[in-house]
Amino acid sequence: MKFSKLCVIGLGYIGLPTAATFAMHGMEVVGVDINPNVIEILNRGEIHIHEPGVHETFRKAVHAKKFRAALQTETADAFIIAVPTPFKHEALGEYRGIAYKLADMQAVTSAAESIVPHLKKGNLVILESTSPPRTTVDLVAPILEKSGLKAGSDFFLCYSPERVLPGQIMKELVENARVVGGITPESAQAGQDLYAAFVKGQIVKTDSTTAEMVKLMENTHRDVNIAIANEFSRLAEKFGVDVWEAIALANLHPRIKILSPGPGVGGHCISVDPWFFVEAAPELSQLIYHARQVNDEQPRFVVKKARQALGELKNKKIAALGLAYKPDVDDLRESPASEAIRLLQKDGAQVKAWEPFKPNAQLKEIHMAASLEDAIQDADLILLLVKHSQFAALDPHEIQKQTSAKIALDTVNGWTAEAWKQQGFRFFRLGDSKNK
Repeated sequence: MKFSKLCVIGLGYIGLPTAATFAMHGMEVVGVDINPNVIEILNRGEIHIHEPGVHETFRKAVHAKKFRAALQTETADAFIIAVPTPFKHEALGEYRGIAYKLADMQAVTSAAESIVPHLKKGNLVILESTSPPRTTVDLVAPILEKSGLKAGSDFFLCYSPERVLPGQIMKELVENARVVGGITPESAQAGQDLYAAFVKGQIVKTDSTTAEMVKLMENTHRDVNIAIANEFSRLAEKFGVDVWEAIALANLHPRIKILSPGPGVGGHCISVDPWFFVEAAPELSQLIYHARQVNDEQPRFVVKKARQALGELKNKKIAALGLAYKPDVDDLRESPASEAIRLLQKDGAQVKAWEPFKPNAQLKEIHMAASLEDAIQDADLILLLVKHSQFAALDPHEIQKQTSAKIALDTVNGWTAEAWKQQGFRFFRLGDSKNK
């Protein structure tokens, strides 16, 4: 199939890079978002996210007059839905006394409804938003069929998950394998034809529900493996072991690859997607559920470690370094660092947070520092929550000149203990009770 015009609904961390990449490969692209500020920023040639390579690609697309942003969905040959699918903060499901989080599919519903007035025979609709199994066939298809057209025969419908790593999105969009799940084989072929415009990796066709499950399996697998690493960190504290040393030694085995523990799991994918399995089949997902519990509880383990370092938390001043959910990105969604800060404050600590990738972030109940120097100046404890490259490179010799703090707590194994101790700091590290 040939496609001349594409409408991408949702211009966040996935939608904008996807739209810009299609536009750079000669397609007319209309990017749609409900946020007027986003549309204004994009239409003046700037972008609203931090991701290497996106700005350059986007500017070239705008210069070639292949991309424009709009508040409303338009008629097109193909439509991509790339809107958020968070979980509901105000509601929980329950199975035999076990409470679990529910997916909020309102954005997907609204996006699909916006396509209905513009849908024509032969069009292709692709859902990219991470979704619970059977969303494409049970939610999206019935909405689109309100147009009077039949999914799979009058128009093509697919699910194709993004499978990219923040910080490398532009590279991986092109080079990674792409799974395209159609509600019919013809739909899958149409999806393959669209992505073939720029994807150099293998494009694999399957059915839509399998494609949905593939995405959830990938993120759930990582979540479960992080959970065991986090449990190891707690066990190491109990047994007087340095978990980082133990993991390094265990990983010498050729068939073992234990991941790193930390303050928890965040981001819009790994901390959210496993709940979609639990919601869809709570009776079959007990391991997944308990892994989520472990990772959601890890910020409390950080608070326990801070209390061990300080003796008590009430009125203690803490400089919290990092709010992003992972190193060297500006994405703060579902950040375990933010949760750890809120818990510290709940126990009476006074926390100043510094996030270099989003210094002007406005987060509920979190006091943002104006700079690193501002955060650490009168602190009692310097707390490393995110392994940003610039934090890992901090020189404790220089830091001790700028702070009243005499205690450092590393939750991500970003600092060398001896270097900080040599500068007069008492040094604590999450998961390490061997080197007190």
